Amino acid sequence: MEVQIFGVRKSAETRAALRFFSERRIRAHFVDLDEREPSPRELERFARKFGVPALVDRQSKRFAELGLGASQLSEARWLEKLTVEPRLLRLPLVRCQNEVTIGAAAEVWKDWCAR
Repeated sequence: MEVQIFGVRKSAETRAALRFFSERRIRAHFVDLDEREPSPRELERFARKFGVPALVDRQSKRFAELGLGASQLSEARWLEKLTVEPRLLRLPLVRCQNEVTIGAAAEVWKDWCAR
């Protein structure tokens, strides 16, 4: 089993996800979004399951800095904005084969490990 974790090292939730899989000796490929922007195709995978609004962290500091509180963007425009501004994403984004999660989802991850 191998997972892919998209996040930033400064995020407590991302560190918790990395630690979760490390403790279970599951190989985790970490993609640091500070170093590499996510591709629109990668984000679409998460958006298909949860919807684009679930990807946006409306409580993030960057969301407030950009003044996006009253914005009315289409889903395509949000995906484009999230690709350029990964600090707007709810982190971590975790993928295991065709399964995906957004944010801390330890119960789902435990289910993946049990299989």
